[in-house]
Amino acid sequence: MRNKQKLLIEQLDQKLQPFSETRKVLVPERGWINTIRTSLNMTMAQLGAKLNITRQGVKRIEESEANGTITLNSLKDVANAIDLKLVYALVPLNGTINDLIQIKAEKLARKIVLRTNQNMKLEDQGIGDEKINKTIKELAGEIKREMKKSLWD
Repeated sequence: MRNKQKLLIEQLDQKLQPFSETRKVLVPERGWINTIRTSLNMTMAQLGAKLNITRQGVKRIEESEANGTITLNSLKDVANAIDLKLVYALVPLNGTINDLIQIKAEKLARKIVLRTNQNMKLEDQGIGDEKINKTIKELAGEIKREMKKSLWD
């Protein structure tokens, strides 16, 4: 990775670090709005009054959150109405952004090396497993350093 790109990734990983524990968070089946509202013993009418919408409007918002179609603006409005802060982030499923890049680089390198080795085998020039693994590791390092756009194909 070029120094600038490496620095950007390190900074991004640092910014996302506080969110690392969110992988353990299970979103309530009915969504956060419904869960928080009912935990606070707040009626739909009360929340609606804070949002200047009807009880039915609150129901639609809760349903849209539960089925994944709610907008960030709607979530932010609800959070503000009940003195909460909306926090969101996109976090890697496993590890860090740097780990994600490493995994993608290794996957791409493996694909390239195994395809090349297959062609070489057809010409009786194939290489052994140890050499294949070493070549994959070296190519993955090169792909990662160069941050090839093909990493995301």
